[in-house]
Amino acid sequence: MGALRGMRLEPDTRFNFRCHPGLACFNRCCRNLNLFLYPYDVARLRKALDMDSEQFLETYTDVVMRPDNFFPDVLLKMASNPEKTCPFLSDAGCTVYADRPDTCRTFPVELGLLFDPEGKSSQVAFFRPPEFCLGPGSDTTFSLEEWIGDQQAAVFNRMTAKWAAVRGLFGKDPWQGGRQDPRFKMAFMAAYNIDRFRQFVFESSFLKRYRIKNKLKQKLRTGDKALLEFAFAWIKLMVWGIKSPEIGLS
Repeated sequence: MGALRGMRLEPDTRFNFRCHPGLACFNRCCRNLNLFLYPYDVARLRKALDMDSEQFLETYTDVVMRPDNFFPDVLLKMASNPEKTCPFLSDAGCTVYADRPDTCRTFPVELGLLFDPEGKSSQVAFFRPPEFCLGPGSDTTFSLEEWIGDQQAAVFNRMTAKWAAVRGLFGKDPWQGGRQDPRFKMAFMAAYNIDRFRQFVFESSFLKRYRIKNKLKQKLRTGDKALLEFAFAWIKLMVWGIKSPEIGLS
């Protein structure tokens, strides 16, 4: 998840923060961002905007394949105005606030994962508001748990952590044929194009090739969160042969 700086938050650490329209810096943080979008972010935003995943990706994102990476990053495309504002920013604030991305939701806290030599992860958190931010001047205090609850961020945090565990596997090149490997496009589709992945599961020969419990099948038809969690398990199986209880080969 990258290097994290700032005040490290332990379970008993408290910090002062509150953002509201009365602050002179209100909305200033929503400009010229390198904002990474994770699969659950895209799933929520595309639904909030009444778009399918493909429309959302084409309209609002840049898909970037860095030279030393083996899986693309998805970044939110800033508006084409002089300040390069977030495309969802208005004078009154965020127009997709209820479905805002994980990074925005948890701000000014940054979360990351530490991996031990055996590959097991643990969460780390840092309080890191930008220098111009006036939110820390508030009398309102939070613990990390209270802040996550206040921002309704728990589900987003969990889904991002689950994706990070998959994304971390791409630290080594798994593609036998480079980007021409058909699994490359399939893995990206499963992670970021939830609508097409659902079609793939239910309208192709997928269910003849893989075993899925009937109860889970019903959840996958309508539940985006369940489908994404299943997609992560399928990517692990398809790319690395990592088995899981959710899916098996017929």
